[in-house]
Amino acid sequence: MTRRHFDAALLAVTLIALVAGGVLWFMGDTANAHVAWAAGTGVVLLALLVIIVTSLARGEFGLDVIAALSMGGSLVVGETLAGNVIALMFSGGQMLESLAQQRAGREMTALLSRVPRTATRKVGDRLEQVPLADLVPGDRLLVRPGEVVAVDGTVDEGEAQLDEAALTGESLPVARHAGEPVMSGSANAGPAFVLVATRPASESTYAGIVRLVEAAQQSKAPMARLADRYALAFLLATVTLTGATWVLTHDPVRTLAVLVVATPCPLILAVPVAIVAGLSRAASHGVLVKSARALEAMARVRTLLIDKTGTLTAGEPAITTIAPREPWSEDGLLHIAASLAQGSQHVVSAALVKEARARGLTLAVPETVEEEHGAGLHGRLASKTVVLGTRDFVMRNVADTDGLDDDPAAGRLTTHVGADGRHAGWLVMADELRADASDTLESLRAGGIARIVLVTGDRADVAARVTEGLAIDRVVADATPAGKVAVVQDEHRLAPVLMVGDGVNDAPALAAADVGVAMGARGAAASSEAADAVILVDSLARLPLALAAARRARTIALQSVAWGMGLSLAAMVAAALGHLTPLQGALIQEGIDVAVVLNALRALAGGPAPRPRPVHEGRDWSLDRAGGVP
Repeated sequence: MTRRHFDAALLAVTLIALVAGGVLWFMGDTANAHVAWAAGTGVVLLALLVIIVTSLARGEFGLDVIAALSMGGSLVVGETLAGNVIALMFSGGQMLESLAQQRAGREMTALLSRVPRTATRKVGDRLEQVPLADLVPGDRLLVRPGEVVAVDGTVDEGEAQLDEAALTGESLPVARHAGEPVMSGSANAGPAFVLVATRPASESTYAGIVRLVEAAQQSKAPMARLADRYALAFLLATVTLTGATWVLTHDPVRTLAVLVVATPCPLILAVPVAIVAGLSRAASHGVLVKSARALEAMARVRTLLIDKTGTLTAGEPAITTIAPREPWSEDGLLHIAASLAQGSQHVVSAALVKEARARGLTLAVPETVEEEHGAGLHGRLASKTVVLGTRDFVMRNVADTDGLDDDPAAGRLTTHVGADGRHAGWLVMADELRADASDTLESLRAGGIARIVLVTGDRADVAARVTEGLAIDRVVADATPAGKVAVVQDEHRLAPVLMVGDGVNDAPALAAADVGVAMGARGAAASSEAADAVILVDSLARLPLALAAARRARTIALQSVAWGMGLSLAAMVAAALGHLTPLQGALIQEGIDVAVVLNALRALAGGPAPRPRPVHEGRDWSLDRAGGVP
């Protein structure tokens, strides 16, 4: 039985006992009415005692002990109806909290399912499927198109075109030639090639990522329930007032009335209601927060760690420069390039077609298209011979090579175009900053984020270009998955950390952070599994709204706790003076519950816009490589 079913059963038993006892009372059968109320109270009391013992065994302590004392005392002195009302308050609070916790994330099924189970090994002229555990360094493996590389190795035959986004976060495919290293977890985006294994599967890069995520998730201690932080002070006040009442009056009923009013149901009820309201508010902004604990942690974060590719940037190449040579115009050069690119599934081809359509160009249907993987396209278009691809590829296919020796954009992807035997120009692509990135970072500052750190697997020069002018305090480049975890741990020593990422390479850091937020619209499923929250739409601008909802929910929860405790203490004093019976105290406590729950529901509404905060002017480039943390 799950906790949710258990809590629902407790609530049902309490309600049935309360109704049954009420019916018997009005029928004149008071003896059995007390039996029904006592039975309902006893069932909840037994369950509560199990919860208390289990919590103490884990080193946790909460206010549930006061509820247990109230219910037990009610049974001892014969105030069974009051005890049943207390049981109803407690079981209702447990049910609300259980509902809040049901948003917890699933296990990392996506990450684990992506790990290859077998590999194709070449033995002479034969191919054989073998389990990964049987692979040893030196084995020659055939990696087919679309397959995930099973082990770390080097290219032996052919040229590898690899999608390494799952490991480095880089959206552009990379070429690996004979003798160059290949990381496990990369996807083959080109033709088949032969790989020589350099490590066993258990020691490969992708297996290490899986272990990092698992270790980080296990090491993150669960947060205590917000109400329990005030447990000791409130319990001391309750014990003191209850003890004083007994010493001064020796009246068990009056002493029980103090305990009944002290039952901290406002604390048990108000917090989950406010947090659930905050969860609903965040979801309305397109951010799914998986648990009440995650929302509470979001309200406390002060440092933001953010990945670049797919998070701060769009995650796909976009054309930044079109440089035609005479007699071509920009649209003319783009037209022939995109028309030919329709014959390819390459990510660069898709970017060309997308840009042409965005400009309203009507693309021609190519007559023929031949693709050389990793190099470019060659074909005929409206009786013209057109080539498209790398500088070397175009140079081999045109007679007039003027301009091909230029380096128009160092560090960026340049696609050259040739038409009818001469160089026609080039197009420069880059993974550009999101249009709303700067405003989003400013909003995060205004909402309480004091420090922003960029953590990326890209080179330092690429990171510097993309983040120029942004309100970022520190940039960490060339970050491996383990390096990102190290940065999270380093920043955590200063303040609670929120990490935002979208790739498998971000999953360990997302799991290690106080709060991990995944870009779930296009990001890797593994990062969504490891994260505490997922942005469901492809917009980073939703994050400040979710943080504002979390902070508002936590503030309202604290207000409810404070008012609930204050009103409870006032009612306890009235009970100690003999102005309240146990039943009256239970009913008053119910009124306090209603008041704090209504207050907690205010978290569903939007709060005032945050005031701007000063932006840090400097940037720390002292750790421009993630090999270690100072």
